[in-house]
Amino acid sequence: MVQIRFIGTFLCLLVATAFAQQPAATYTEAQKINHLIAFVEHLKGATFIRNGESYTPKQAADHLSMKRNKAGNRIKTAKEFIDKIATASSLTGEPYLIQFANGKAFPTQLVLMSELKKLEEGKVQLLMLTDSNK
Repeated sequence: MVQIRFIGTFLCLLVATAFAQQPAATYTEAQKINHLIAFVEHLKGATFIRNGESYTPKQAADHLSMKRNKAGNRIKTAKEFIDKIATASSLTGEPYLIQFANGKAFPTQLVLMSELKKLEEGKVQLLMLTDSNK
C-alpha cells in the first residue's frame, strides 16, 4: 500500500514539474506589437496623455497604430516599437503617460515594457486588436 502511494505521489510530482517547466509561448514581433496596442486599447478607466491632452484608450491605440503604420519596416521588434513609437511625441519629444483609474500616472514606456515582459514570460495571454486597429 505504501508503495502505491509513493508511486502515485511521484507521478503527481512528475506531471506538475513537467507543466511548471514548459517555456512561455513564442510570439512573433508583430504579434507582440499588436498585443501592446490591444493592451492600451483595453485599459479600463485609464487616460492616455499626449502633449498635455487627454485621450481615451481607444484613441491612444488608434494613434499608436497610425504611428506604427507610418514607420513601416523601420520598426522590427516590440522593444523598438516601445522605444521609438510609444514612448514620446515625435513632434515635441514630450513623454506619453498613462493615467490609471486610481489616478496614478506612469510613463507609457514603463507600462508597455512591463506588459511586454509579462507576455514574453507567459504571464498574460495574447490580446488581439479590434478590426479598426489591424
